[in-house]
Amino acid sequence: MSLLIVSLDTTVLNVALPSIRKDLHTTVAGMQWTIDAYTLVIASLLMLAGSTADRIGRRRVFKTGLVVFTIGSALCSVAPSLELLVVFRMVQAVGGSMLNPVAMSIITNTFTEPRERARAIGIWGGVVGISMAAGPLIGGLLVETVGWRAIFLINVPVGITAFILTWRYVPESRAAKPR
Repeated sequence: MSLLIVSLDTTVLNVALPSIRKDLHTTVAGMQWTIDAYTLVIASLLMLAGSTADRIGRRRVFKTGLVVFTIGSALCSVAPSLELLVVFRMVQAVGGSMLNPVAMSIITNTFTEPRERARAIGIWGGVVGISMAAGPLIGGLLVETVGWRAIFLINVPVGITAFILTWRYVPESRAAKPR
């Protein structure tokens, strides 16, 4: 679920950019920052999130990432200006950086049998692919029916559900010898 919201968030935003630009009265260059700020932050923190999860616990970092991403999404949905939208997208990215690498680490440490692990990684990859393909459709539907703010609000119930499922079903794990 976490990868669903992180991957979906990228593609639904692209569909909503014209509506956001019109509503926030900004330029194309300004809109580019809603994408670039997210990308820069998430890329900068991926390795730190992975190594932190190895040290203090994958489940703990993953749950923290879900909370930060969900709060960032809620804040994006109420952003009154481009500047605050960019800042809130950066908050989202901090949370997102804790989800991608840690999810794969959780899968490889939870599913130890080669067959189970292959199936779990296949499902993981399938979810990413489906979310990337469904993003423009979902984004277009939300923007046309509810408005651009809904593309961020949809992450809130998904994030809460993912947090509850993680809390309930994902065991804590750490690297035996963290680097």
